[in-house]
Amino acid sequence: MTGGAGFIGSHLCERLAGEGNKVICVDNLSTGRKENVEGIANVEFVKQDVTKQFEVKCEQVYNLASPASPVDYRNLSVETLLVGSVGVQNVLECARKNNARMLHASTSEVYGDPQVHPQVETYFGNVNPIGPRSCYDEAKRYAEALCIAYHSKKLANVVLARIFNTYGPRMRLDDGRVVPNFVGQALRGEPITVYGDGKQTRSFCFVSDQVEALVKLMNSKFSGEAFNSGNPEEHTILEFAQRIKQMTKSESEIVFKPLPQDDPKKRKPDITKIKKAIGWQPKVELDEGLKKTIEWFKQKI
Repeated sequence: MTGGAGFIGSHLCERLAGEGNKVICVDNLSTGRKENVEGIANVEFVKQDVTKQFEVKCEQVYNLASPASPVDYRNLSVETLLVGSVGVQNVLECARKNNARMLHASTSEVYGDPQVHPQVETYFGNVNPIGPRSCYDEAKRYAEALCIAYHSKKLANVVLARIFNTYGPRMRLDDGRVVPNFVGQALRGEPITVYGDGKQTRSFCFVSDQVEALVKLMNSKFSGEAFNSGNPEEHTILEFAQRIKQMTKSESEIVFKPLPQDDPKKRKPDITKIKKAIGWQPKVELDEGLKKTIEWFKQKI
């Protein structure tokens, strides 16, 4: 499990270890935290930068190594590009040498600021290759191409999951994403920052649903394909801010700031393909997931 000490990776480690698997958690801790996996039985932690060659004996490889929030990948722009290129090749080589099945965690950001809505896997995207988000967007697009090249040459059995906005316990309060930003500001009584007019949309998937999708994709028959993985229930950012304010009983004022360059205006996955392929769809209602997430953040503030 590369990136196994991160938000989604640590939940995956816990799920797989709980089923009796031995999990090797590989992470350089640039954005992950060792405490996320400490104390989980059957999880062995290895501090390792995947952009450096490494050897691990395994039967399955989940590749989640990459900064994944705007704050992180802007601060670590070169590292993000390297982990999406050199790092992914090293992980693919690990899978090849072990004859292991690999799941690569891609992202909805491969669609950029989409001109097709909702986003379907056949859409090629609208990405600015030299914009402020390009280090992440293009690293993930290149990583997909590299995975498919390995698949085409029969060097790796790999499936791609295009992960849409996911939230839940173990997110970092300072990672700059919508949920920790809004919840953190609301719990501290600080102004809740909405960028633009708040009419841009996101679709939020609770982490347990996301983990279920990734495990089912890994254990499926599909290879050399990409699948959207997320919750298609769409919300405006302003509506989401108001919901957080209500659920936290916060007196915080909602304030508006200019929309960052290339920030996607719409984000909603079409999950027809994954639903048909493996019978997956999200189950956790937004309020239920947010309640668990808010309770976790309360302990961290």
